Amino acid sequence: MTLQEWTELVREELGAAGGEPLYKADVDRVLDLARDAAHSVARPAAPLTTYLLGVAVGRGVDPEVAADALTRLALEQVEGGKD
Repeated sequence: MTLQEWTELVREELGAAGGEPLYKADVDRVLDLARDAAHSVARPAAPLTTYLLGVAVGRGVDPEVAADALTRLALEQVEGGKD
């Protein structure tokens, strides 16, 4: 199964299929955030951080703005740990 197929299957299961498709840029944004959280904070931070991004977006926060803020926050953890 491809990532695209999985994504569509999950969207259908959640009743979120239809409407606007999930674009590659959206997928990349979430995967990049997960990578940064996992590598900069701790591996378990990846799913938790992406979940919290989804909660924020569901409450009306702009996804790009939120992902950028969380990425910055995660990367600051690495920089802060180097002191």
